[in-house]
Amino acid sequence: MQQCFFCSQNMKEVDYKETEMLKRFVSSQAKMVDPKHTGICAKHQRKVATAIKRARFLGLLPYVRK
Repeated sequence: MQQCFFCSQNMKEVDYKETEMLKRFVSSQAKMVDPKHTGICAKHQRKVATAIKRARFLGLLPYVRK
């Protein structure tokens, strides 16, 4: 099992403005990737999901890719 990316980097918060980092957790169809595939823990998965939703609302990340 992989160690969580955020736990290994010792990151406390997930910032919605860091779109390049958030793109690691979004599929090619702009869907949020399952934590089983990303290897992040449940606590950070919830924070990543919130950050992705905020970035989408502000137009920093797309809702859908065509």
